[in-house]
Formats: sequence, C-alpha cells, structure tokens
Amino acid sequence: MTTRATHSELPPFESLVQRHGHGLLRFCLARLGADRGEDAFQETLLAALRAYPDLRDPAAAGGWLFAIADRKVIDAARESAKVGPATDGDAIEDAAWHDSAADGTLWAAVAVLPRKQRAAVALRYVADLSHGEIATAMGTSEAAARRNVHEGLKQLRGSVER
Repeated sequence: MTTRATHSELPPFESLVQRHGHGLLRFCLARLGADRGEDAFQETLLAALRAYPDLRDPAAAGGWLFAIADRKVIDAARESAKVGPATDGDAIEDAAWHDSAADGTLWAAVAVLPRKQRAAVALRYVADLSHGEIATAMGTSEAAARRNVHEGLKQLRGSVER
C-alpha cells in the first residue's frame, strides 16, 4: 500500500520545475503548437502546484507531472475542437498533436504513429523521461513503456528509410 509522502519528504516544488520544466514545455509545444502549448504548460504547473502536497511517491514526480501535462493537452485539444467529453478518447488524443506535417520534420512522422507509441516516443525524446517515468505518465508498466518506445522507433526507422 502506497502512503502519501509527508511535506518533509517532498523536495521543493521549484526543484521539480527546474528539473522537468524545460522538457515539459517542449512536450506541450510539440503536442499543441506555440500558443496553446504555452497555455497548457502553465495550466499544468498550476494544477501540479495545487496537487503537489498530496503526491504519494516523490520518486515518480517526473512521470506524475507529465501525466498532468498529457491531460491538460487533451483538454486543450477538446476545447479547441469544441467537442464534448463523450467523444472517443482516441480521436481527442489524435487531435492533441500539433500539425507538423507541413514542415516535413521527423515529428510529422511521429504524429502518425499509433497512439501509445507516439506518446512513448515523445515522452522519451521530447521530455527526456526514463522508461520508468514514461510508465508512470502513461499509466502502464515499465516493460510496456519500453516496448512502445522500441516499436515506435522501429516504425520511424522504416518510414525514414523509404
């Protein structure tokens, strides 16, 4: 049974932001573009600051922070698409990616990966999270996170070689 960390066990919130802030901002920008990404980043920090005293595992703080960011990104995509919460979650997740197809970058290829692979690759290479942190952020096992990163990279290699 996991117990909540006491305030004395939690590092200052500022240290969490210092460690993960840059990757978190890059993650939000990659998902939503400049304007909406910055807003999602700020919303993430506000939500995390409010919930931080209730964090159960300080070692999982990075993955926890990116899980909040992922939900804020999806909320922003839902709001901009003007769709209700009853809409298919996969459709909202797909809409929560900045349309980079026009710029011809590698991220355009990432944007068309299957949902779990796309999220795992982004968390690994945009946010620079470990496989354990990716697992926390995605709500899955570390082995599944590692496999999603591997399969996503394998598909990317195949699409770049074509």
